[in-house]
Amino acid sequence: MMENLIVTTGTKSAPENIEIAERLARRLDVSYIARGRDSLASMKQKYKTAYVLVVRHGDLFLETPSGEFFFHPNMAHVRIKNLRQGKKDRFIEAAGIKMGMTVLDCTLGLGSDAIVASYVTGETGAVRGLEASPVIAAVVAFGLKRMTTPNNNVALAAMRRIQVIAADYKDFLRQQPDKSVDVIYFDPMFRRPLLDSVSLNPLRSLADSRPLSEEAVREARRVARCRIVMKEARGSREFSRLGFSVYEGGRYSRVGYGVLDLSSKE
Repeated sequence: MMENLIVTTGTKSAPENIEIAERLARRLDVSYIARGRDSLASMKQKYKTAYVLVVRHGDLFLETPSGEFFFHPNMAHVRIKNLRQGKKDRFIEAAGIKMGMTVLDCTLGLGSDAIVASYVTGETGAVRGLEASPVIAAVVAFGLKRMTTPNNNVALAAMRRIQVIAADYKDFLRQQPDKSVDVIYFDPMFRRPLLDSVSLNPLRSLADSRPLSEEAVREARRVARCRIVMKEARGSREFSRLGFSVYEGGRYSRVGYGVLDLSSKE
């Protein structure tokens, strides 16, 4: 997809936005095109591209054939608010995440779960998010560092602490030392997608659609100290195929969490 991407700005753009756009283009090794008065549709046609990364009003948007993709924390701030009120979060419960832990999110996507994990691990812990798509990684990293809403300093601090790495998780895991991370998390594209998740639709054409492999789980077993967790559609056969015990997401939830508890076996 990288050869099918250009970077530009809004039609009326401050020098700061142009500088950001040029820097992003260099990092992604694609062309920066000065916007002028051209519409995005005409730029797509002129430069024969389906994807345009746009720096506009200090934000970053990706125009895709399926709609506009941009970073937003989704329900992360609500989940953090609930945790602060003493309520439980099913992902945190399944992963056994606690303050001071290190968490590796192998499929970052929009980063909602990583934000909640970062809140729980706190300043003494660390959360890294891997994203196979360089352009998704760029959009999400930009948002995590620059977004100022919701007006929740605790959630924003959690966002700022996340380290985004543009990398394939298979390659990354192979390079990690044994027992070097507390929790490893996989949220692969569901084998049966929940297509009514509108916010994810523009991301689908960019995201890594490969199923989680047995090889990746073996590497995760070597690298993780405490738990490996996989999110999938409730009732998915992927849990049994890969050897996960199932921690259901809730009575009415359509998602579930598979858990490999390593702390009692190693």
